[in-house]
Amino acid sequence: MATGEITTTAGAAQRAVARPQNYWRPLAVVTTLFFMWGFLTCLNDILVPHLKSIFDLSYAQVMLVQFAFFSAYFLFSVPWSKVVNTIGYQKTMVAGLLTMACGAFLFVPAASAVSYPLFLAALLVLAAGITGLQVSANPYVDLLGKPETASSRLDLTQAFNSLGTTIAPKIGGLLILSAAPLAIEQLKHLAPEALHAYRVQQAASVKMP
Repeated sequence: MATGEITTTAGAAQRAVARPQNYWRPLAVVTTLFFMWGFLTCLNDILVPHLKSIFDLSYAQVMLVQFAFFSAYFLFSVPWSKVVNTIGYQKTMVAGLLTMACGAFLFVPAASAVSYPLFLAALLVLAAGITGLQVSANPYVDLLGKPETASSRLDLTQAFNSLGTTIAPKIGGLLILSAAPLAIEQLKHLAPEALHAYRVQQAASVKMP
């Protein structure tokens, strides 16, 4: 009797850790996330010239956009791996999405206050969330299905990531760079009040995207 109970318990445990048979739905969700962070990463290339014209920055100053974004990969990869070990892949992806949402919403006060440091902080938070997604989503894709087809699934999701990076500059340009910015010489001739109003108007274009 005891042996039968042990066998039953072991079988239940084995079924609990077995890979799900119907994994296409979670794979589709994760593929969407791959597309999303590829799209957002390439929007940085749109922000660089836009913020440069708004704040009259040097090239060294405006490249802090890329530095703030990609430094998050260095700063938050190890902490996110600890989060994965604590709460698992799926909950970490949710936490990463919530962190991304916080970073995205920070663009609204940054644009309203016309604050370049706040833009950089928003980018850092946004990239921190993307880092959480990458740390959890890549190994999660490996678990969704048969081990021998894991590389095919990763190739598929990375293809949608590349699709996001391909179309982001076009869409981002239409949304953010729809109006031609004033030249530096024109900005120098504006009164302080007119210059501030111009910067508020130009910064507001990043709120909706």
